[in-house]
Amino acid sequence: MAARLAELGWGLRTGGAPGMDRAFEEGARKAGGRVEVFLPWSGYEGYTAEAYRVAAEHHPAWEKLGRGVRALMARNPHQVLGPDLGDPVAFLVCWTPDGTEEKTGPETGGTGQAIRLAVAKGIPVFNLAREGALERLGEFVRRQGG
Repeated sequence: MAARLAELGWGLRTGGAPGMDRAFEEGARKAGGRVEVFLPWSGYEGYTAEAYRVAAEHHPAWEKLGRGVRALMARNPHQVLGPDLGDPVAFLVCWTPDGTEEKTGPETGGTGQAIRLAVAKGIPVFNLAREGALERLGEFVRRQGG
């Protein structure tokens, strides 16, 4: 899927997590697509105090999170809104065990942060765990001219 989207000119933003993030990154790179990776640890570029503020605003229990988890959550504003937090993605593709595209809970996992932010910004979410999501994503891409 990532390779095909890259071939159609779509770029990818990822947090580099194992699983879907890395699979999408690999597919996009193999197809020569644009890839932006936002990683949470010291030594990686791309984090701003503003990203932490946005992350805190959209996480339901920010004050309970440790430093490392906050860093993981601060990737999501960049993934969804870009390096300067002013260039939102056209859509969010994800996979979570609960298949949610709107309401998140503990079973949504860390991806819930990106989903909450996308929903707050009016960005369409396509959760591949949900039946019909792939077809809806294909239709969305076709309508966008891809």
